[in-house]
Amino acid sequence: MVFPNDIGDIGRMEQANRLFFRLYQCANMLHKTGTKAVESEGLTTQQWAVLGALSRPDTQNGISMGDLARFLMVSRQNLSGLISRMERDGHVRSDPDGRDRRSRLVTMTDSGRRVWLEQAAPKIQRYYAQALDGFSNSDLTHTVHYLLKLLDNMKAIDAEQGGHGPADED
Repeated sequence: MVFPNDIGDIGRMEQANRLFFRLYQCANMLHKTGTKAVESEGLTTQQWAVLGALSRPDTQNGISMGDLARFLMVSRQNLSGLISRMERDGHVRSDPDGRDRRSRLVTMTDSGRRVWLEQAAPKIQRYYAQALDGFSNSDLTHTVHYLLKLLDNMKAIDAEQGGHGPADED
């Protein structure tokens, strides 16, 4: 580990520590308050993310477990357990991929789509409005820009470490 050796580096590291701690707190609060926002639909924030991913136009015919894990940046193992619970609840189904029988395609069921569109989405929109209170459109644009920049840097770190992050696990 490289330790800062001048006052400017120390200040930057203190700012970095504050930033990453705030990201950690935001992630925890998203899980806590986001789950409360959709719990009456029997959803968690993780299930919300899966349904959101499956609601995209390019996933209407299904998405492989591997691609879904990479998109959500979670391990296949964790995603598999989540998908099993969502299948049990009737929100998604997982079928063998016709092109590769070893792979499974995950799709949202009609029931899952109703839960997503009619029940969860309006609550999620209210949640977003509350969580983003006081943010201008410019604030949102800048925040997304900086988070994407941070994510790109973290992906580069993952690649340097051999790409054995959560989305690469079997």
